[in-house]
Amino acid sequence: MRAVVQRVSSASVVVEGKVVGAIDEPGLLVLVGVTHTDGPAEAARLAGKLWGLRILHGEKSCSDIGAPLLVISQFTLYGDARKGRRPTWQAAAPGPVAEPLVEAVVAELRSSGARVETGVFGADMKVSLTNDGPITLVLDV
Repeated sequence: MRAVVQRVSSASVVVEGKVVGAIDEPGLLVLVGVTHTDGPAEAARLAGKLWGLRILHGEKSCSDIGAPLLVISQFTLYGDARKGRRPTWQAAAPGPVAEPLVEAVVAELRSSGARVETGVFGADMKVSLTNDGPITLVLDV
């Protein structure tokens, strides 16, 4: 699994003109991509990493201060544009494989006590954020 993690002051995701997920306080915006070899173990590892990642102010984690996370599926994280000008998506897992694993990340975070907002899997989403720092990391598990 791959995640792009951004420390944010606020973030939201809109689908068909309606806000479906938002955090209005400091926390993390997490874009999650799934590849063919991922499974429940990778989802659990990613959730643990996100919950304990010490990139909030004062080197705190979401688990330290109860900061929220906005988790959004993003198959394009596995896009490959090394050849030509049009990316391929061959490394991205198909929806029936990826959706339950993104949901597993969210469920694992929530079972750890996290406040988690989400986007809508497979939807055309408009994501807005205020990157704080700016801090942006790419995590591969």
